[in-house]
Amino acid sequence: MPTDTVIEWLLQCDEPWTRYRTLIDLLDRSEDDPVVQQARGQMLSHPQVRGLVHTAVTWPGYALTRHNDAKHPLYALSTLADFGLRHDDPGMAAAVEAVLAHQSPEGAFLCVSRIPKAFGGTDEEMWTWIACDAPTLLYTLLAMGLREDPRAQRAAEHLLGLAEENGWRCATAAELGTFKGPGKRADPCPIANVYALKALAQVPTLLDHPAAQSGTEMLLAHWEQRGQTKYFLFGIGTDFQKIKYPFVWYDILHVVQVLSRYPRVQGDPRFQEMLRTLTLQADQEGHYMATSMYRAWKGWSFADKKRPSPWLTFLALRAARRASRGALEEVRLSRSGDSFRPRDLRSGCHDRNPLLSSSGP
Repeated sequence: MPTDTVIEWLLQCDEPWTRYRTLIDLLDRSEDDPVVQQARGQMLSHPQVRGLVHTAVTWPGYALTRHNDAKHPLYALSTLADFGLRHDDPGMAAAVEAVLAHQSPEGAFLCVSRIPKAFGGTDEEMWTWIACDAPTLLYTLLAMGLREDPRAQRAAEHLLGLAEENGWRCATAAELGTFKGPGKRADPCPIANVYALKALAQVPTLLDHPAAQSGTEMLLAHWEQRGQTKYFLFGIGTDFQKIKYPFVWYDILHVVQVLSRYPRVQGDPRFQEMLRTLTLQADQEGHYMATSMYRAWKGWSFADKKRPSPWLTFLALRAARRASRGALEEVRLSRSGDSFRPRDLRSGCHDRNPLLSSSGP
């Protein structure tokens, strides 16, 4: 099915968040365009979006006990950021201020968590951070337009400083002592790398930072070793390849979306192979349908395994569009003699460089 036909289907769908992002991300329309403004206004007033905002303003909600709890307000916040809501949109100021109000001395934003004793915790509720929650809060703040906020900048600098040569590992706040996830301390944590890269991709000047390079290489290498290597119980098998949204856990759509933001990755054969594995799941019309779902999101098209989802289709098309641009850039670089080479990551990952740009990606 021609891409133009699929885009027309997206523009005619009853999801204003899909129409809005299609106009911006697939058709390069300006935010000032009347059609874009109309779609955005319809998104902000839509009952389902208003429901997400209502959930977001309950932050911190209840204590987080597992990081794939899709109904937690953490993922209402990140999904609203995915749609394109801003910190000054109706209802969002209270939610954003509630997040900003709790920041660790190190710089990470905090969640209320409860780690059961069975998993090495104290079974007590506390404000704390783990590498699989703090970056999602940072992503939300940056995506909603707070790149200039010193608190968000400090959190980004802290996140950069956590990166190692093999990417982000299972890192936690000091008050959690020696607690870590179920894996080797020196191993990278796949989901922590996805979350961290998603946040950092919101700042254009960080797209080629050594920390981002180590994180993207970790995920590409894990794909290359699929079926062989697990880190912190995260492997790449049948479940990984199922299409699922919201972006809560470690799966192909989530990983492809994040990696597609990084220009130096877009033309990488490993990424291209991952993308093909995703795009082969389109139906004859070029539409995508969920092959796994979070029951907490029942009623959204992306949580319906019987009908194609406009939002999932948009996400797949956007990743493919980014990748096609990256492939052309890879050819240009190879012809100019500046092709992508492995980096020496022994220095730079822990530099606390300021965020130099507030311009959007």
